[in-house]
Amino acid sequence: MITREFYLNRLIEAKDTEFIKVITGVRRSGKSTLLLMFKEYLLLNGVKEENIIHINFEFSMFDEIKDYRDLYNYIKKYLVKGKSYILLDEVQNVLKWEKAVNGINLDFDVDIYITGSNAYLLSSELATLLSGRYIEIKMYPLSFKEYLKFNNYDLTNIEDKFNEYLKYGGLPAITHIKDKDNLVMTYLNDIYNTIVKKDIIERNGIKDIALLENLIRYISSNIGSSISANKISDYLNSNKITTKSNHQTIDNYLKMLENAFIVYKVERSDIKSKSILKTLGKYYLADTGIRNIILGFRNIDEGNLLKNVVYLELLRRGYKISIGKTFDYEVDFIAENVNTIKYYQVSRSIKDSKVLERELKSLESIQDNYEKIILTMDKTINKDYNGIKVINIIDFLLDIKK
Repeated sequence: MITREFYLNRLIEAKDTEFIKVITGVRRSGKSTLLLMFKEYLLLNGVKEENIIHINFEFSMFDEIKDYRDLYNYIKKYLVKGKSYILLDEVQNVLKWEKAVNGINLDFDVDIYITGSNAYLLSSELATLLSGRYIEIKMYPLSFKEYLKFNNYDLTNIEDKFNEYLKYGGLPAITHIKDKDNLVMTYLNDIYNTIVKKDIIERNGIKDIALLENLIRYISSNIGSSISANKISDYLNSNKITTKSNHQTIDNYLKMLENAFIVYKVERSDIKSKSILKTLGKYYLADTGIRNIILGFRNIDEGNLLKNVVYLELLRRGYKISIGKTFDYEVDFIAENVNTIKYYQVSRSIKDSKVLERELKSLESIQDNYEKIILTMDKTINKDYNGIKVINIIDFLLDIKK
């Protein structure tokens, strides 16, 4: 196993605190492996094997644990003297699991870590039950920096390696099979079908599977474009892709896709008033490889994939992301954290003077002194336009300062 230090360190920092640690993210993004890494860390640092209870609910050996009573009794049975570390993988498979987790946490000397592939894991019911006694750790597929590490790549021919990353995405298992296109496509297709079947169709009891699949294709074709439930419904109906869609159904399905962590919605906000605009938002996918398996590897739109990669990288770095609206201009990403705000425009190239002018005007329209950045694949000589920085996207992803 190759250690993903960022996430492992988050768990180590939270170890032995009162909080339940909740790791969320799309399937196969590395949550189960992270728990194994953390278990290994515990063992190497003096925790005895009998003080660790590790259950992966996707393994058939735990099929008898069906509801919260079963889970509570199983854990209680294996508790020993001293603090116990409870690692529960894909715990959402257990009916009302949160009651068992809350009970165990209150009744015994334990430190609890759970993972799940669905946002229902942190539903309002659970949040109320745990009364703020949990920490969510959001896990994403590999960053480009991690992708290089997992493949033992150096920085030679870096653009070729980046194009490979855009094509295949960052699900960790890809790094073991990337040289076999047919195997990669089979793997990605299986992951996609599992997400759709288990985390969306079965969990929500969806009947109109064709409508759901057409919606996913539409989102995948329009990542980074302004869309709404009404717009999608009108498109599907007018093009006779379906005759049964309406904006309410589409809106419900979109929320289900978000809950399965396969798509992320980005709201629009007014930069001057800092208010959320109830107008068209944008959607990005959890992984470019999943996007490419949905639409086909021959239909790769590099411009929008670049925005998707930048969006996910900003999330990894802990920013809250929105789309900026100022006067008649739009800013691709407003990235905010407790310390600062940064504004980003993403463009495949700004060598065309009209494209450069467009990207500059969007950022120049912002009337504050926070950092403004254009990210591009160009290796440009001019790194600054009246205070607006120009950074190569690969340098940005690798956090290379030039």
